[in-house]
Amino acid sequence: MKLRVGIVGCGKFADVHVQQVHALDNAALVAVCDLEPLMARQMAVRYSVPAVYSDFGRMLAEQRLDVVHITTPPSSNTALASSAMEAGCHVFIEKPLAPDLKAAQAIVAAAEHHTRKLCINYWYNYDPPGEALRRLVEEGVLGDPVHVESVFGYDLSGVFGSALLGDNEHWVHHLPGKLFHNVLDHVVNKIALFMPDADPLVSAFDHRHRPPSGDAITDAVMDELRFLMQGERVSGYGLISSHARPAGQTLRVYGTRNTIQVDFQKRTVVVETAQTVPTALGRLLSAFSHARAYRRCAYGNLRQFLWAEFHAFEGMRRLLRAFYDCIHHDTAPPIAYSEMLRVSGLMDALIGALVQTRLAREGRR
Repeated sequence: MKLRVGIVGCGKFADVHVQQVHALDNAALVAVCDLEPLMARQMAVRYSVPAVYSDFGRMLAEQRLDVVHITTPPSSNTALASSAMEAGCHVFIEKPLAPDLKAAQAIVAAAEHHTRKLCINYWYNYDPPGEALRRLVEEGVLGDPVHVESVFGYDLSGVFGSALLGDNEHWVHHLPGKLFHNVLDHVVNKIALFMPDADPLVSAFDHRHRPPSGDAITDAVMDELRFLMQGERVSGYGLISSHARPAGQTLRVYGTRNTIQVDFQKRTVVVETAQTVPTALGRLLSAFSHARAYRRCAYGNLRQFLWAEFHAFEGMRRLLRAFYDCIHHDTAPPIAYSEMLRVSGLMDALIGALVQTRLAREGRR
C-alpha cells in the first residue's frame, strides 16, 4: 500500500520534495498546504496534486496522511511537526531541524512521545559520493579519522541567494546565524560523521566580502564563514563561501591509513595513498594513480547517467526511499535522532562562537 503524503510549505525547495515523492513507487502525494493559498494552488496545478489547503490542521483532519513533509521556515517546525505527529503522521523535515537545540529537542521528544518516525533532509550524505565514502570507511581504507575539512559554496546570484538579498522580510534574516544558519547543517553533519565529541572546542570567524549596499538588513548578512572544531582525537574545519569559484561542495577526510577527497558536485571520490615507489619515479607515478582514480569515477558517473541515477537530487531520493521503507517495515529511521540533536548542538556552539568573535572584533575598534 502506498503511503499518503502531504507537504506543508510550498516555497522554492518544496518542488524538489514533490519531484522526489513522485519518483518513488511506495508513496503518493495527496495534498499540499501553504498559508498563502495561491502558492498551494500553483503547486497543485504544476504537479496534479488533488487536495489544496491553507489550514494545516484541516489538512491533517481530512486527509488521513501517513507522512508530512515540512518545508517551511524553521521557526514553525516545532509546532508543525508536533501537530503532525499528534495526528499520527510521520515527519520528513527540511534542515535546519529548528532554530536552536532546545526547539530541536522538542521535535524529537514529540516523535518519541507519539511513536512516530522523524527524518531530516541530510541528503548529501546519501548521494552516490557520500555512500561511496561510507563504504570506504567501513572497509577500513581511511583508518582512524584525524581531521575533516568540509566546504560549501553558496552562489548569492542564484535563485535562493537573489531571493534572500532582494527581500528584507525573507525568513533567513530572522535566523540566529542568518545565511550560514540555513546551510550549516550540510557542512557540520559531514564533520560530525567523523567527530564523535558532543562538546568540542569551537572557534568561528565571518565577514562580508561583497561591498556594502547601503541597506542595513542586507549588509548584516555575512557571506564568508570559517570555523574550527577540536575534539579529543579529531579536528574539523568548515568553510562556507559565497565568492570562491567554482561554488561546490567538497569533503576531505584525513585518516591514519589514507586520505579521501570527495567532490559532491563532480561526483568524484578519490583515495590519496602514500607514495610506495621511492625517489622521482614514485612522484611521477602518483599523477597516473590519480588519473586512474578519476577515470573510474568518470565511468561510474556514466553508468549512473545511463541508469537515470545522475540527477541533482539522487541523494535525497535515496534518503527518502530509506525513510519510507523504515515506515513500511517499522524499522529505525535512516538518521539517528542523536545525530540530529548533536548537529543542532554543534550549530548552536558555532553561532555562539560567532557572536563572541564579533563582540571581540567590536571591542578592538
